[in-house]
Amino acid sequence: MIAAPTIYLKDIYKMPVQIIATEGVIARHRTAELHCEIVELFLSLHGLSGNRFMQPNVIGEVVFVDPDLSFANKASAKIVVVELRVPSFAFPDQQIKNEFVAQATRLVIAAAEGRLAAEQVWVNAVFAVDGLWGIGGKAYSNDQLLEEISAAG
Repeated sequence: MIAAPTIYLKDIYKMPVQIIATEGVIARHRTAELHCEIVELFLSLHGLSGNRFMQPNVIGEVVFVDPDLSFANKASAKIVVVELRVPSFAFPDQQIKNEFVAQATRLVIAAAEGRLAAEQVWVNAVFAVDGLWGIGGKAYSNDQLLEEISAAG
């Protein structure tokens, strides 16, 4: 595994994680563990494991899609999509992107227990240039979010 780079205040942020899977590809009893592993991978690659602000605010879900309603190559297919919604300063370099995609894909394949190949896994991040991050009824800008995370250490 590539060592996590030193990160500066501008590189710290919060995000939700969604895993979308064709029903039957990942056993329901594996979903919480998979979600937790993906979140920890993301946090560790960005030097944020254990941050007191991040920990309670890392949210997400696993969504199962009927096999007749998931597609690849214009046909019904077994798929898994790992999607993160993050501020614009997430994934600051290609090395972190490469490592996250490779490791997240391996985690999904392991959770699928032989029911999925790497070619059936998609990983992406949707960036919010200066998005709205509502936590506990308060709206945070990216800069305000950075301040809260930094203060929480």
